[in-house]
Amino acid sequence: MRLSELQPSPGSKHSKKRVGRGPGSGWGKTAARGHKGQNSRAGGGTKPGFEGGQMPLTRRMPKRGFTNIFRKPWDIVNIRDLNRFAPDTVVDVEMLSRAGLVKPQCQRIKLLGQGEVTVSLVIKVQAVSAQARARVEAAGGRVEVL
Repeated sequence: MRLSELQPSPGSKHSKKRVGRGPGSGWGKTAARGHKGQNSRAGGGTKPGFEGGQMPLTRRMPKRGFTNIFRKPWDIVNIRDLNRFAPDTVVDVEMLSRAGLVKPQCQRIKLLGQGEVTVSLVIKVQAVSAQARARVEAAGGRVEVL
């Protein structure tokens, strides 16, 4: 097969339907829009979500709770993800961000104890679970809460 021999699959390409081009085309006069009515007019039709004047679903649903605009989310790091660092490394927010374990704009990090850690590290985070602290210290490292 050569580049010049490539063809689209049979039936996959269709010419555009050109409506409103005279009676001989079969799509003349009303141009497949029917007679009269909102959708036959230029610019006619309704906006998405319009239900013919009935109260829309988005307005019928009850409102629940509220969004706290001052919320500061926690980024979570498990100790199993820390094995990629060299022994005796100081692991802080910048190191975790460079390693892709937390987002660069993260504000608070909590260390959780899922998995095992095999290297001794100095970890600086905002919060740590008791299990994570125990496992890091058992591996010869330490955790500093900022």
